[in-house]
Amino acid sequence: MIIYHSTKEKFSCDILTNDIDNIIQHALVERTGKRVGEAELNSFRNSLSYMDKVLHDGEIPADCGISIEYHIPQTSKRVDFIISGSDGNTDNVVIVELKQWKTAEITDRDGIVRTRFKQGMKDTAHPSYQAWSYAALLNGFNEAIAEENINLHPCAYLHNYADDNCIRNDFYQGYIDKAPLFLKHDALKLREFIKKYIKTGDRSDILFRIDNGKIRPSKSLADALSNMIKGNTEFYMIDDQKVVFETAKKLALNSSGSNKNVLIVEGGPGTGKSVVAINLLVQLIKTGQFAQYVTKTSAPRDVYFEKLSRDKKKIELKQLFVGSGSFMQTPANSFNTLIVDEAHRLTEKTGFYRMGNNQVEEILDAAHCSIFFIDENQRVSLEDYGEIAVIEEFANKKGINVHRLALESQFRCNGSDGYLSWLDNTLQIRETANTTLDGLDYDFRVMDSPDQLRDLIYEKNKINNKARIVAGYCWPWASKKKSEAFDIIFDEYDFKMRWNMTAYGGAWIIDPDSVTEIGCIHTAQGLEADYIGVIIGNDLLVRDGEVLVQPTARDKDDRTILGYKKLLKENPIEGKELIKAIIKNTYRTLMTRGMKGCYIYCTDAETNAFFKKQLEAKQ
Repeated sequence: MIIYHSTKEKFSCDILTNDIDNIIQHALVERTGKRVGEAELNSFRNSLSYMDKVLHDGEIPADCGISIEYHIPQTSKRVDFIISGSDGNTDNVVIVELKQWKTAEITDRDGIVRTRFKQGMKDTAHPSYQAWSYAALLNGFNEAIAEENINLHPCAYLHNYADDNCIRNDFYQGYIDKAPLFLKHDALKLREFIKKYIKTGDRSDILFRIDNGKIRPSKSLADALSNMIKGNTEFYMIDDQKVVFETAKKLALNSSGSNKNVLIVEGGPGTGKSVVAINLLVQLIKTGQFAQYVTKTSAPRDVYFEKLSRDKKKIELKQLFVGSGSFMQTPANSFNTLIVDEAHRLTEKTGFYRMGNNQVEEILDAAHCSIFFIDENQRVSLEDYGEIAVIEEFANKKGINVHRLALESQFRCNGSDGYLSWLDNTLQIRETANTTLDGLDYDFRVMDSPDQLRDLIYEKNKINNKARIVAGYCWPWASKKKSEAFDIIFDEYDFKMRWNMTAYGGAWIIDPDSVTEIGCIHTAQGLEADYIGVIIGNDLLVRDGEVLVQPTARDKDDRTILGYKKLLKENPIEGKELIKAIIKNTYRTLMTRGMKGCYIYCTDAETNAFFKKQLEAKQ
């Protein structure tokens, strides 16, 4: 989306008359409906005046194109400053990331620096990484750039930043090579960089061609994606996974704006929903479709991105993994296929401010084909809205063809449906005939203390880094604001650990150093380890053989049951059943993350004794 576009001559005039910030504000309101604050306007005014000085050179043509705040289609990314023109042979676009920073600190994370914002010090992307990533996104998804031989040249300009050994540290050199970095005293160097690519004006509406270009993955991205999955055993499909995959692929390829389809794929824990979803993403991209992998929580996206890309991370690839709230303002039929994993976690509205219309409806509108992978028994929050009936209702209203399939073969819990049935029976979710684990090849243990559980998980993790500890959300996250603090503490056992660090992002479950951190439902759902250790808090209690729930034991910041008191007051019977289901489903989900084994410790003694008794039961 083009916000401000003019020639260098007109841009310089807008700077001279001090109109530039008002023009941008008006354009933003007109095109996006949003205003920017005074601080951001001051930032525009300041940084753009520096760019005007850089461009004040007769060899930079007066009719070259200048664009400000360009919104990259189908993303939330905005490019600060663009110069378009030609070197005499090729159409070129210079992308400039502008920063007012004066200082920054080095971190140990790839492409990440730490600098001061209004709220204090914060980790953020290195400016060269940002500029390069914008160019990579455009190169990876814009057909006009690929087919019309438009070259992009990213760089970053920090006009207040005096040279030091931080922002230009060798640790960031790989990104600086891709997007040169210009600092306080480098205005003339930036001018020469621009003059290298912009020798004649923009006489072919380069940015308008880009903005109107068809959005589809480039062939190089499709080839790279295909090569990434090739030989990656974590994404092999077997049995009914292959059947669902082929059926879904055919449906997606036969869908169009006038023949829209929705496919609902049901499957319990470990049936391979995500494996099929990722394979679909890769194969549909390979055919030239514009497809995306969609989840509500970031953990599945982050983990599957890491597993798929392995050591060859591509910023364009990251754009294929998006949140379920990304489609609020997406024009109808912008995508060929949207693949929604963990669809039971979809919400009616998006985000803290409850924005948008309805996530299910927005996804259906945005794509020719929508594929929902769902397990209604994994509803773990009052906000969870993704139900088969809801999807079908919206699809039928819109005249979209509805198809349903199921994944039934169990590949987690050592392929044992018996463990899942025993767990349902033990948690009193549903009555089954599985009252014992006798004869099942699954390592389930009840530990006497949290330190025993921790030590066993540490030992199992030495095998291949596939053992983790998770817990119910019954402890405050003190370490979020005070990094040296501990969150889950049992003084009598000399046990103290932290919730998983934000530094690991959603990839906590596979990060090589994260075994010392404890995960929760948000970072574990939809993912798996070989061995999982579960600390069951006092939100799940057993009294006289009956499995009860105690929502007051949840931490006050737990949003999964936010508003439960009001619900219980308005509808006591239905509310009680819903809260019970959410808390039990949470532990059912956590206790089915282990492929080979699950070890639990209950903070309540009677509850721990109950699970031991169930474990010892004989047929």
